[in-house]
Amino acid sequence: MKFFSDIRLLLLGLWLGAAVFFIGVAQTAFAVLPQRELAGAVVGKSLSLLNYSGLAIAMLLILSSLVGVANVNKIWLWVERFLLLLLGATCAAGQFVIGIWLSSVRAQMGRPIDEVAGDDPLRIQFNTLHEWSVWVLFAGMAAALLTFFIISNRKFGAAKPAKSDVYDFSKEFKI
Repeated sequence: MKFFSDIRLLLLGLWLGAAVFFIGVAQTAFAVLPQRELAGAVVGKSLSLLNYSGLAIAMLLILSSLVGVANVNKIWLWVERFLLLLLGATCAAGQFVIGIWLSSVRAQMGRPIDEVAGDDPLRIQFNTLHEWSVWVLFAGMAAALLTFFIISNRKFGAAKPAKSDVYDFSKEFKI
């Protein structure tokens, strides 16, 4: 069962690493590419891949949490499942709600976002949606990190170990 848990940790760690890497890609794209529209396209495509993979991994890990749970603390198991559900929900909301809404606002603008005035209602809505997107991704990353710690600290083997006699020195000094 430890091997199965390690595979689950690997999937979660891969998604967390991809999410952290995405932050770097987003900042680099806007710093390096000559047009912000190009950078936005790169970031949008990367975020889409991150959201779809997060949704798939969350579903896979929720399903795999149903296997081999005989000697597992049920409270922590349900906390893990809730956090994985939260991860999947944040990825779904980021992709299918916020992402679609952002695309709709961008299409309504009809020109590059930098050419839209800062006090324009569409620009304000775009900025607000962008902030929501950032916070939703952060919530998903926090849920994934907490789940990673829960899975990695899971104990395997006997439900309760025998009484430890680490400080019983009478066995050490027998003559």
